[in-house]
Order: sequence, then C-alpha cells, then structure tokens
Amino acid sequence: RAGARGAAMEPECRVLSIQSHVVRGYVGNKAATFPLQVLGFEVDTVNSVQFSNHTGYAHWKGQVLNSDELHELYEGLKLNKVNRYDYVLTGYTRDTSFLAMVVDIVQELKQQNSNLVYVCDPVMGDKWNGEGSMYVPKDLLPVYRDKVVPVADIITPNQFEAELLTGRKIYTEKDALEVMDMLHAMGPETVVITSSDLQAPQGNDYLIALGSHRKTKADGTRITQRIRMESPKVDAVFVGTGDLFAAMLLAWTHKHPNNLKVACEKTVSAMQHVLQRTIKSAKVQAGEGNKPNSAQLELRMVQSKKDIENPEIIVKATVL
Repeated sequence: RAGARGAAMEPECRVLSIQSHVVRGYVGNKAATFPLQVLGFEVDTVNSVQFSNHTGYAHWKGQVLNSDELHELYEGLKLNKVNRYDYVLTGYTRDTSFLAMVVDIVQELKQQNSNLVYVCDPVMGDKWNGEGSMYVPKDLLPVYRDKVVPVADIITPNQFEAELLTGRKIYTEKDALEVMDMLHAMGPETVVITSSDLQAPQGNDYLIALGSHRKTKADGTRITQRIRMESPKVDAVFVGTGDLFAAMLLAWTHKHPNNLKVACEKTVSAMQHVLQRTIKSAKVQAGEGNKPNSAQLELRMVQSKKDIENPEIIVKATVL
C-alpha cells in the first residue's frame, strides 16, 4: 500500500531563485517563493539584496549581496553536493559582475543537469506614456543580450525590454512576432512579452501580452506555437507583479510543458485574481477618494492562495 501511495507522489522539483528580498511586502523572492511552494516546488533562495521594503516607498534601508558573496553561497551548496536543480529563476539585478556570476552558476548547473530550465526576467526598464527608459545601469544591456539570454530557456521581457534586447522597435503585432523570433534565435525556446502598448482588439481598457514557444522535434523540424492574451487593465502601480508572473509561468509551463496556451491562461488569470483582490483591499484601506499608498498596494499574496493553486480561467489566450 505504501508503495502504491509512494508511486503517486510527484518527483521533487527544485528551483534555485536568485532575487531580491524585502522584510515587508512582496517583490523578488518574496513574490516568487510562496506561489512556487503552493504549487508544489522546493525553492532555494539566494537574496541578491535584503531591504526593509521595496524602493517605491519613501524610505528603504538594507544590504546588497556582491558577486563574491553569491559565489561563496554557491560554493557551500557545491561542497555539500546539493547543487542539483531543475530550474533557476532570476529577476531584477543592478550589477554587471553579479549578473555574470549568475551566468557562470547557470552554466555549471546545466552541466550537472542537462534538462535544467533557466527562467529569466530580464528586468531593465519600462515605458511610461509611450517613452521607454532604463532603470538599471546601461552596461547591463550587453550582459543580458550577449551572456544571459543565450543560456536562458524561458524569458519574460516587457515590450521595452524585448526592443532593447533585439535592437528593434515594435509598432504592430507582426513586429512583435518577428522580435520574438529574433529572441528565439538568441537561445530561449519560450518567450513571453508580458505587457505591450499594442492596441488590443477588445479596446483600450485591455493590455496585450504575447507568447511564443518554439520546439525542435526529433526529426529536426521546428514547430512554433504563438498566443495573444488580453487582460483588463488595473488602474494602479503594483510592485512585484513581474516577479510573481515569472514564478507562476515557471510552475505552469512545468505542469503543461507542451501547451503554452494553458500555461499562460493559468498564469495571467491567477495574476488577475491577485491584482483585483489587491486593488479592492487597497481602496478599502485608503478610504473613499484617497489614493492607496505603497504599503496598501502590496500584493495580497497569502489571501490569494487558492487562486494561485487552482486559478479559475478568466483570461483566455488566442492562438495566432
């Protein structure tokens, strides 16, 4: 009996997540760990920074991990022979030597396990009122483009980041598909442009995300699945949403390896549930007619446990 029960258990799946940590709130590892654990993954976290809270508040204090310290932590895992991972997940980084060290670690882990999947959110900047600007040092771009993206398997840039990585602007959906093809050619087999300023067929109240999954079959032929998603815009500035998105995409692509449509529908629907719950709660806290502040807009992560675990599909993807 015990044997039969044991056979039903899923094999352990372990993620090394190298991201920022905040004492209060949900960004970086704080936004990624809980959803991954709820969805059944073992998560080992390296905190690239430890701050009191995210930097959108009026004040923040804390420490930053440098590349030597990152290497030292990794060496400890290696000495104990516990450096075998199924996934690596990375997000916001400000330092080129730290990013280069991450690449070294990913390459070494891929030698240990050739099936390792590296999920990278290449966080560099965003667009405000149509104008893109970088919020990390400019010298990170060549490191992402030439070193990180080539070893990544899944990347989740926004439109501006996809444009930076390929050097090509996106004005139409056709441009976006071509940019995703350029990104595939750089290495990753899954590319999701998490947000764009493309016109949504459903109208201006919707945000378009696009996904592309390219697989090479045993006989060498390539098949590409492409999808478009339109999610209702939520009128507030949330922090940590990209980190949550990348973590859930990792989980759902693991559970639906050959179905980007379903993986993205579950990811984006869960995001919507979390954001709707967060904005509702923030408005109540702020009081009638007041704009919610950073603390009130922290993602309602724990309260959304059921939605993260088993999201009701409220955003459908269109296969292109």
